[in-house]
Amino acid sequence: MDKNSWIGLVLIVGVLFTWSYFTRPTEQQIAEQRRQDSIAQIERERNKQELVIENQQKQSPVISANETGNTANTNDQLNQFYGDFAPAAKGEREFYTAENDLIKLQFSNKGGRIYSAELKNYKKYDGTPLILFSGDSTEFGLNFFAKNRSIATNNLFFELVEGTNGKVVTDKAETFAFRLMVTPGKYVEYRYTINPESYVVDFDIKIEGLQADISTNTGYLTLNWKSYITGQEKGRSWEETNSTVFYKFHEADVESLNMRSDSDQKDLTTPVKWISFKQQFFNVALIADNYFSNALVKTEKEVINPNFLKQFSASISLPYDAKQSLDYPMSFYFGPNHYKTLRKMDIDLERVIELGMSIIRWVNVGLVIPLFNFLGKYMGNYGLIILLMTIIIKLLIFPFTYKSYMSTAKMKALKPEVDKISEKFPKQEDAMKKQQATMALYKKVGVSPMGGCLPLLFQMPLLIAMFRFFPNSIELRQEAFLWATDLSTYDAVINLPFTVPFGFGDHISLWCLLMTVVNIVYMKFNDQMSMSNQKIPGMKMMMYMMPVMMLFWFNSYASALSYYYFLSLLITIIQTWAIRRTINDDEILAKLKAASANKKAPQKSKWQQRLEDMAKQKGYQPPKR
Repeated sequence: MDKNSWIGLVLIVGVLFTWSYFTRPTEQQIAEQRRQDSIAQIERERNKQELVIENQQKQSPVISANETGNTANTNDQLNQFYGDFAPAAKGEREFYTAENDLIKLQFSNKGGRIYSAELKNYKKYDGTPLILFSGDSTEFGLNFFAKNRSIATNNLFFELVEGTNGKVVTDKAETFAFRLMVTPGKYVEYRYTINPESYVVDFDIKIEGLQADISTNTGYLTLNWKSYITGQEKGRSWEETNSTVFYKFHEADVESLNMRSDSDQKDLTTPVKWISFKQQFFNVALIADNYFSNALVKTEKEVINPNFLKQFSASISLPYDAKQSLDYPMSFYFGPNHYKTLRKMDIDLERVIELGMSIIRWVNVGLVIPLFNFLGKYMGNYGLIILLMTIIIKLLIFPFTYKSYMSTAKMKALKPEVDKISEKFPKQEDAMKKQQATMALYKKVGVSPMGGCLPLLFQMPLLIAMFRFFPNSIELRQEAFLWATDLSTYDAVINLPFTVPFGFGDHISLWCLLMTVVNIVYMKFNDQMSMSNQKIPGMKMMMYMMPVMMLFWFNSYASALSYYYFLSLLITIIQTWAIRRTINDDEILAKLKAASANKKAPQKSKWQQRLEDMAKQKGYQPPKR
C-alpha cells in the first residue's frame, strides 16, 4: 500500500472511531433499554407460564392445598417454574371485604389484590350497584425475575396477616395486609389502609429479605395493572369517547391517551405522579407518594364483550435496589369525577374532567362551576338551577348583546345609502370603488362593520364552556327534570327500531328537538335583520341547515346541554324582540347623519403640523378639503 492508501485508511478508522464515540448511548438510554428488555423478557416468560398453567387447569382447574393423592408431578412442575415461590402457587381462593361510608372493597388472596370496588352512593343507569371493576377482568401485581424465573404475583396466593373480614370503617383507619411468603423472613407484602369517609385507600408494597433471590442485574420491578372498563351510563357511545387513560408527569402537566381512537399507547420515559383509568363520571387512579420512575400506558377498544367499553393497562417501573427491606408507598383513588372532591387532593387529579383548554377551562373554573355550586346550595332541582344560571349569564352578557344588536340595526338603517352606492357602481370592475365608497360612508357616520361580530365573539368562550361543562357534570347524573329522567344523558321520548347515522342514534330527544325549533325561529329573526343574505346564493339555505345539523349532533348528548341552549336561544329571542320594539330605523339614521354633521375634524399631531409648516416654507400648498 502506498502512502495515500495508508492515510486514507487511518482517516476512515478515525472517522468510524469518532462517529462511534459521539453516537454511543447515554447511561439513561442504556438503563431504559435494559428496562425495555426486562419487560419484554417478563412478558415472554409470563406468556409461557400462563400457557402451562392453563394446560394444568384443564386437568385440575384449582390446585388446592387440601387435595389428596399423588401431586409429585404437579409439585415438580411448580418448583420448576416458581422455585422458592412454588408453595404460593397452589391454594384455594378466598375473599375478604372491607368498607367505609363511600366505598366497598373485596380482596382476593390470589394476587393479594383488590378484586372489586363498589361506590355505595351511586348506581348504574339500570339501578344496579355501581362497581368500578370486578373479577378476573382486572390484573394487578409485581413482575420480576427471581433466580432466572419469571414471577408474577397476580397468579400467586397471599396470606391475610392483618385485618378483619367484613370490617366497616367508621371512626379510624383499618389496614388489610396480604403477604406472599417465600420462606421465614422473605416475603412480598401488600398493605391496604382504608380511611373513614374517604375515596382514597393507602397502598404500600413492602419487600423483605429477597435481595439474594431477585436477579442482581434488576434495575426495576414492573407493576402491571390492567382492567376492562365496564359501562356505567345509558349513552354507551358518549361514555366510550369520554373514557381513556390520564397521567400526570411529576411536577409537570396532565396528559391523556387519545379518547376517540380505537387504540393508543405511550411510553412515559420521565417520572410520573399518577395514572388514572378514567370514565365519563368515575375513575380509578394509582398515585405515587413521590413518583413512579416511568410507565407504559395503553388503551384499546373492546369489540367482543358488550359489557366492557375498553381495556386500560399500565406497566409501571419501580426502582429496585438490592436491600434487606424495600418500601413503595402509594395510594388508590376509587371515586367520582367530582371537581371539588378531586381539587381537594391537590395533585391536579381534577384535570381528568374535560372542561376545555385554556380560556374555556378558565371560564368553567372561574364562573360556571362557582355559580352552579352556589345555586346548588339553595335548591335541589337541577332543572331550575340551569334556568337560573341561564338567566344570570344572559344578564351578565346583555350589554354585549345590546351593543351587537345596535350595530346590526345601524347597518340596516344605512342599507338604503349602501344601495345607492351599489347603483352608482354597477359594474364588476368598479367593485373596489364600491367597497371604498361604502367604507367611507361607514367611517363618516361612525359605524364599524365588525361592531356586531366582536360582541358575539366575546360570548363564544362561554357557549363552548357550557358545551364542556354539562356533559361532564356528575351532579346532573341521574337527576330528573320534567320528562328527562337523567340530565347527564339524552332524554329519549321516542325509541326508533333502527339507528339513524351521523350520530343521531336510535331515539329522538325532546329537549334537542325543542332546541332545534327555537334555533330555527332565532335564525328567522336574524334573517329579518340581515342586509344581504337574500343576495348571496345558498346563504339562506345554509343558515337554516345549521339547526338541522345540530339536531343530529346533539340528539345523543346530555339533555341538560340541549335544555340550556333551548333556554339561551329563547331568552335571546325575547331580548331581540324587546330591543326591536324600542328602536326605530328612521330615528337611528337621523342620529347617524346628525352625528356625522357635528363630527369634528381630527386634530393634527405636532409632527404632522411641523411637516406642513416645513412644506409651506418651501412653497408647497396642501390641497383644500
